[in-house]
Amino acid sequence: MTTAQPLIRLVRVGTLPYATALQWQRDLVAARSAGRIPDTLLLLEHPPTITLGARADPAHVLLSPDELQRRGVAVVASDRGGDVTYHGPGQLVGYPILKLSHYGADLGRYLRGLEETIIRTLADYGVPGERAPGLTGVWVAGGRAKICAIGVRLSASGVTSHGFALNVSTDLSGFAQIVPCGIADRAVTSLERLLGYAPSLDAVSTTLVGHFAAVFGVEIRTEDGVQWELERPVDGKAVGQASGLPHDPPRERR
Repeated sequence: MTTAQPLIRLVRVGTLPYATALQWQRDLVAARSAGRIPDTLLLLEHPPTITLGARADPAHVLLSPDELQRRGVAVVASDRGGDVTYHGPGQLVGYPILKLSHYGADLGRYLRGLEETIIRTLADYGVPGERAPGLTGVWVAGGRAKICAIGVRLSASGVTSHGFALNVSTDLSGFAQIVPCGIADRAVTSLERLLGYAPSLDAVSTTLVGHFAAVFGVEIRTEDGVQWELERPVDGKAVGQASGLPHDPPRERR
């Protein structure tokens, strides 16, 4: 008798401010913890943003707040693991909201699974991705350049949030504003730089979703217009929302 694979709902969000995505994740983690929604994978992009993880050193942001504001770069404190990183257009960001007990209940194994998903995706473009000893993420060129940052959070109820950021056609000058992940002696790169052309984010995300399903042994169902009931307290009252993700949906899509 064949056991059905776990089902993950895939929601392609488009472009979303980081602070909004952070609140969405918190809402979705609460809903997943309560069993109101299934495991969910969000795929999206962010406008230019520097995020500071739970172990971030503020000195790793190299420009002043005034200069960052002048450049249109948001700075957001995040509750993910890790140090400082940069997000921007052309970067494929994935936030799996998963009940970890369904995937071995081992956070280290989960991180290796995310890395493996990215490594297989890169291989389809002829790029040999690799792990760097003692470091999280996916690297190329013998570990000298990072192409994908990974940082996650595990809630007290055992639900994951945050995830990965794969540089596809990202403007890499954004990383010059920081010490990426607190690592000063290694570069940051992208698929565009390595290939000499920019694959579309849609194509890369389709490839990645297939490998995510294979690595984690799941079935992924795309539901761009996903409808689910999500109760969220407003002014002390529980308000049912059944119009997709909480809050207003983004209007931009790539």
